[in-house]
Amino acid sequence: MRLRTLILAAVSAAALASPALAQELTAITGGRVLTGTSVIENGTVVIQNGRVVSVGTGAAPSGARVIDARGKVVSPGFVAVDSGLGGSEISSVNGSDDLSNGANSISASFDVSYGLDPWSFTLPVARLGGITRAVVVPSHAGGGGGGHAHDDSNFAGIEDGLQAPSLFAGQAAIIHLAAGTDILVKPRVAMVAPFGEAGASISGGSRGAQFTQFKETLAEVRLYARNKAAYDRAGLRDLSLSRADLEALIPVANGTMPLIVTVRRASDIQQVLRLAREEGVKIILDGAEEGWLVADQIAAADVPVLLNPISNLPGNLETRAARMENAAALDAAGVTIAIKGNEGSIHRARETRYNAGNAVSHGLPYASAIEAITVNPAKIFGMAGQFGELRPGAAADVVVWTGDPLEPLSIAETIFIGGQEQAPTSRQFLLRDRYRNGGEGAMPPAYSR
Repeated sequence: MRLRTLILAAVSAAALASPALAQELTAITGGRVLTGTSVIENGTVVIQNGRVVSVGTGAAPSGARVIDARGKVVSPGFVAVDSGLGGSEISSVNGSDDLSNGANSISASFDVSYGLDPWSFTLPVARLGGITRAVVVPSHAGGGGGGHAHDDSNFAGIEDGLQAPSLFAGQAAIIHLAAGTDILVKPRVAMVAPFGEAGASISGGSRGAQFTQFKETLAEVRLYARNKAAYDRAGLRDLSLSRADLEALIPVANGTMPLIVTVRRASDIQQVLRLAREEGVKIILDGAEEGWLVADQIAAADVPVLLNPISNLPGNLETRAARMENAAALDAAGVTIAIKGNEGSIHRARETRYNAGNAVSHGLPYASAIEAITVNPAKIFGMAGQFGELRPGAAADVVVWTGDPLEPLSIAETIFIGGQEQAPTSRQFLLRDRYRNGGEGAMPPAYSR
């Protein structure tokens, strides 16, 4: 009962915060401030009304609540990319996983934002690792994002006149991790599609077949977009996607919605870059374990990469050249990179900062590692300046660390999301406190000792 009470109290306190608390002027002073793009020694970060007011070296404004960060590090909240946070509790329990979709009539139009759970036990755990925002993606063949990879998807041809399975897994969403009842920041920020071995499996077994099918699908989308009236009166030829999917793909076909492409092998990356040029599609590479081999080509195409820098084992023929220096090589070539957490960035999303630290130990400049988990994710997903950076006007997602945030022993001591201070706890801590030393709540209320 006490555990339930604590959880409800924490959620209610954040969700029902008074206007006075929401508008409180707060100054974090004396710390080493990592703004996301620079470093300010003995800096002061001022926040109010959910936004950063100022960042500099001045004194705290009169009347502000002051948080002493001397000897500590202050950073923007980190952003988990290619994540399943809020969309999956246990990936092996179907009823708790809203990232997967098997309907052939709903593929590209699958919108993960409708399955988000603000009360997910995974969110506070990630938050304690400095994660304040996340890009949530649907599960897909070959993906390591929303849940576990599913490489066993086989081509099933056409069912009821529609692609089954589709080339597209659905649409990603951005969330914040503050306690409360509404975590959605922005839905439908990107489309997701697997390429390489996983994409070939969906399309009949060969990469060439997938590229042909992809081109034909975009041609159908453009045909539909030009002839919606004819489609409505059944005056258009049969198309291989449902109307919902055709509508969802129009922004991809016209280049306004980015397509997250899961791809690993260097030669596959080259072909995906070629496809993007030919079709005028805006892409984001996901994985790119062999990206360092074609880093100059990725940079020339101005294509960003979501990567896990500790992917360094040749688990299959797509990752023969995987290496720990991948992040450093891509960054040196001028590629915008975002660093991912492990195993779908759900239960291990907090390890995003560890991965950034590992990348630094293998040649990635420290400043680039910080950018890869703060400003770069925001930039890649069209939210530059809105979060992931300590600058006037940005969301007040601020974390005070006991030490270097890329060091595993450092602790997120104080966490603000949208200007609201978050309780530094999780369900695991609540359970520990409940049962440790047989404390209050360790026994049922009516239990007689």
